[in-house]
This record gives sequence, structure tokens and C-alpha cells, in this order.
Amino acid sequence: MNLSGRVALVTGASQGIGQACARKLAEAGAAVALAARNREKLDAVAAQITAAGGKAAVYALDVSDEEQIKSVVKAAMGELGKIDILVNNAGITRDQLVMRMKRADWDAVMNTNLTSAYLCIQQAIPGMLKQRWGRIINITSVFGQMGQAGQANYAASKAGLIGLTMAIAREVGSRNITCNAVAPGFIATAMTEVLPAEMKESGLKAIPLGRIGTTDDVAAAVRFLASEEAAYITGHVLNVNGGMLMG
Repeated sequence: MNLSGRVALVTGASQGIGQACARKLAEAGAAVALAARNREKLDAVAAQITAAGGKAAVYALDVSDEEQIKSVVKAAMGELGKIDILVNNAGITRDQLVMRMKRADWDAVMNTNLTSAYLCIQQAIPGMLKQRWGRIINITSVFGQMGQAGQANYAASKAGLIGLTMAIAREVGSRNITCNAVAPGFIATAMTEVLPAEMKESGLKAIPLGRIGTTDDVAAAVRFLASEEAAYITGHVLNVNGGMLMG
């Protein structure tokens, strides 16, 4: 899976799944544009990548801000020359039962998890169309496929990403651009670390492989979908969930 000469933009790259994706893509030879709100954390990720012989550029970005997205995509293309691979990974949770959920929490999750992906795709696609090559990979979730009590906003945003993935795949397929989604299950991240112990226990019981996934498990799937080996795969949702959801 050689990605030499390719340039990837990864949102939410400062930690967790985004950081792992950035590292895996860099290990495969891609230059990586790292984007997230926390510049200090991004600098640390960039330092790891460059220390391993890779190339990384850092961009502070709040993906809920359309103007920031436009500015960062433009800056990344100016500094790195192009964007071949877009990984829409940035995401937040604002959990609450739907009858108590505040509209602001619904809007924040939808804007960060779903609308930002549409905006990033919109900005990156013109360059991909011009070069007739591109890989768009959206990080959704098993809960966008099966729902989750207390996460109506999160589940809806992640289900929306699946629909967006399929629509974009149909729009740009004729130009040698693929658009796929990766749906992680229960993955060990800062987001899942704060879950109550009983929720973690019941989650583990639902996984046939008998373990919680790692960020590298997800990043390996992203690296594959970004490669030439996945050239004939588009509009697909690749489950990385240890068997938590099948079919």
C-alpha cells in the first residue's frame, strides 16, 4: 500500500483515530496535512511523523466554521501542492436522552460530525476532479448503523455520513474518485475512556472477537481504502467492529 507522492488531509488529527490515521498514511509514504483545534497536540503528532521520516504540516481548524475550512484547505494545497486523500474524522458527542436534549447540543454534533464533512468534500473535490484521482474516507460509527440510546444526535450525524458517502460516490465515480466510509465499533479512545464501567463491560460482551478495538485497527482500514488496492471499492461502509454488528 504505497502512498508515496500522495497528500492526505486528516481532520481531528490531534488524537485518537485521527492521529492513528495520520500516522498510518505517513508510514505508507503520504505527506499529511494535520487539522484540529488543538495546535499544541497537532505539533506533537507532526513531530512523531517527521521523526519517523515522514512529512507533515499542521493547521489549526474548528470544522464547525465554514470559513476556517475554506482557509485550511487552501493553505494545505498551497503548502503541499494538492489533496489526494481526504479523511473526515473530526467528531464530538453531546449525549442526552432525546426528550432532554438541548437544540444547541443537537446542532453542535450535526455541524461538527456531518456538515463539516460536506464542507471539506466540497473544498477538496475540485482539485481531485482536475487530477482525476481522489480518495474520500468518512469516519462514521457502528451507532450510525444500529442506533444508541442517549445519542440521537451522534447516531443521526453518523448515519448521515453514510448517506453522504454513497451520494458522493455516485457523483464523482466517473472521475476516478472513490468515496467510502469506515464504521468503527467499540474503540479504545479518549471518547470511550470516560464511559461508565458497566457500559464498557456490556459493550465488550457484544463483541465476538472478545476485545475492544484499537485506533490502529481503524487506521489500517483507512490506509487500505486510500490505496490503489482499493481502486474498485466505492460507496462502501467498511465495518471495523470485531463482529459487534454483522450483515
